[in-house]
Amino acid sequence: MSSGLIIGLSGSFLSAGSSFYFNDSPCKLEEVKYLLSKKAKEKMLEEITEELKQSELVIVTDYRGLNVKAINDLRGKLRQEQCRYRVTKNTMNRLACRQAGVEDLENFFEGPTAIAYSSADPVAAARVFNNFTKENEALVIKGGMLSGQLLDPAQIKALGDIPSREVLLAKVVGGFQAPISGLVGALHGTLRQLVYTVDAVRQQRESA
Repeated sequence: MSSGLIIGLSGSFLSAGSSFYFNDSPCKLEEVKYLLSKKAKEKMLEEITEELKQSELVIVTDYRGLNVKAINDLRGKLRQEQCRYRVTKNTMNRLACRQAGVEDLENFFEGPTAIAYSSADPVAAARVFNNFTKENEALVIKGGMLSGQLLDPAQIKALGDIPSREVLLAKVVGGFQAPISGLVGALHGTLRQLVYTVDAVRQQRESA
């Protein structure tokens, strides 16, 4: 007769032959599976809620049409920008949004859903999606949230189109080596993208 100890998320399960005990109380195998499943779901809910609270940028996507290799490729590129990408059920997402106080995101939870959470550089994370969707049209950006304000797919794209710090510096240096009109022209498109995104967020805040 074999026996073993299973440490649960809260408490412990002891198996002795065909008998199971939870915190020294006898229980059935079905009850063990239910309790483990319930604790796992509670832990996941806590994790998603905390990520929603801590993230500067949240992007909600529909990943239908992507194979496992493509999803892992996207996840790896986002990880390089300190951005986490995870597939979760919409029921869990809605509960987490209510607990985190970001109920407006619930409108995006229809169909298969994967969410990106970034507490680092929101522009870098959005840029990863811009580049990825160029080669993977099956990925659909549903919307997202930046600093508590909702973003539609066009605003997320505009955010990702903002050049990196290195590119901006290169444009400034290039402008110094050319007439002043060259500097203005080089930065005009960048400023237009930045103003578009910032102004959209401002308008949402004023209307809230």
